[in-house]
Amino acid sequence: MRANELKRKLAAGDTVIGGILAVPSARLAEIVGLLGFDFIVIDMEHGPIDAGMAEDMVRAIELCGVAPVIRIAHNSPHLMLRALDIGATGVHVPEVNTVAEARLAARSSKYGPDGERGLAAVRAADYGLKQPLADYAPAANRETMVIAHIESGHAVDNLDVLLEVDGIDVFYLGPEDISNSLGIPGMSKDPRVTGLVEDAIRRIAERGKVAGCTGGDAAGTRHLIALGARYIACHPVRLLATAAQGFLAEVRP
Repeated sequence: MRANELKRKLAAGDTVIGGILAVPSARLAEIVGLLGFDFIVIDMEHGPIDAGMAEDMVRAIELCGVAPVIRIAHNSPHLMLRALDIGATGVHVPEVNTVAEARLAARSSKYGPDGERGLAAVRAADYGLKQPLADYAPAANRETMVIAHIESGHAVDNLDVLLEVDGIDVFYLGPEDISNSLGIPGMSKDPRVTGLVEDAIRRIAERGKVAGCTGGDAAGTRHLIALGARYIACHPVRLLATAAQGFLAEVRP
């Protein structure tokens, strides 16, 4: 079982910055992995990435010394199993609104006696070739991470009880989805959304938990960090678009 340096950085109080990729390309994952991010999220919720491609992307990210994380499509034990079996060190779990949903995510990520993840000689276990599964299972329980998405007004209302659930490593705010849940889709900069997000980050940090959020530009990301967020995921393709548009604006006559 590979050591999860991302988990160690968070345990040490560090702030980590990652990238989200929804493009099915191991080569692109490798390029982004070489840029210096702490982790890369392979987005299987919003992109056309299947399990085979995700596994190749995990391999490419690992070779760069970066933590591969997978965003599954919904809070399903089967999807959690597939993501962790192919080597993801953590899983983004969407729409965690209730204590029951948070507990399901936590249980699905761990082998017994801590959870209900199915055990087999999978890639994450080095196919059973390097150590017995009896040694691998407790190591995997220590190393794997669950990033629970707090992405609705309902989830924010339940935040205090969600923070009591064991086995959640990061409580991750999704401003776009929160805007959608409030009936103002796409208006993530609206004060009704930013107020909820900022208050939630403060509450998570005050409870000694790790707050996460989607990052945008550098100024916005610094603001999230100042509020107490320590796990920030941005979109490298959007950063590329911003840089390219700025370049073209400067050089075109």
